[in-house]
Amino acid sequence: MSADSRKPTGWSREQMAARAARDIPEGSYVNLGIGIPELVARFVPEGREFIYHTENGLLGMGPPPAAGEEEPELINAGKKPVTIVPGASFFHHADSFAMIRGGHIDVCVLGAMQVSAEGDLANWSTGRPGAIPAVGGAMDLVAGVETIFVITQHTTKTGEPKLVERCSFPLTGKGVVSRIFTDLAVVDVTPAGFRLSELAPGVTEAEVREKSGAPLQPIR
Repeated sequence: MSADSRKPTGWSREQMAARAARDIPEGSYVNLGIGIPELVARFVPEGREFIYHTENGLLGMGPPPAAGEEEPELINAGKKPVTIVPGASFFHHADSFAMIRGGHIDVCVLGAMQVSAEGDLANWSTGRPGAIPAVGGAMDLVAGVETIFVITQHTTKTGEPKLVERCSFPLTGKGVVSRIFTDLAVVDVTPAGFRLSELAPGVTEAEVREKSGAPLQPIR
């Protein structure tokens, strides 16, 4: 069988976002990080309601607008055009962070450079010369939000694992991540380390283990 005739394996970025949305509880106030997490705003499972928050001062963020319908002053924290849902509200940047720091956001979905087996998150800098030293609101989010999900590719562009025994990059927060959604699998962070929860279509458990930098407990 040629490579071109094989069925695609794993989840696309949009499928990763949709899969993460399925695990957000009904009625949650949800903050989305920059990058793949922004795509989660496109997905709300049927019969469920989420209220999306962005730290630049919007509660009630909707999905991206159709091409040509962008409003230049209506953007998310990543400066991407968004829409609003009925009942949305706007407020000062400081009030937005007061919501985060006061524990009023239920779920946050962030990207990652590395996640350790203990749930430590590194998502803002490699610590190498020339790296941009700007953590943004991530440190406030991991400190003030009860449930932290991560969406990320399972490996870097050069094939290095992002799920590791210990993070080698500067930390955003210690022991903060509870669940990870990658293109290959859904992985939970437990007191005993990483545990496979679900495999993406066409992906084997052996493949996930091979591309991870820490042991993985099997799917229950």
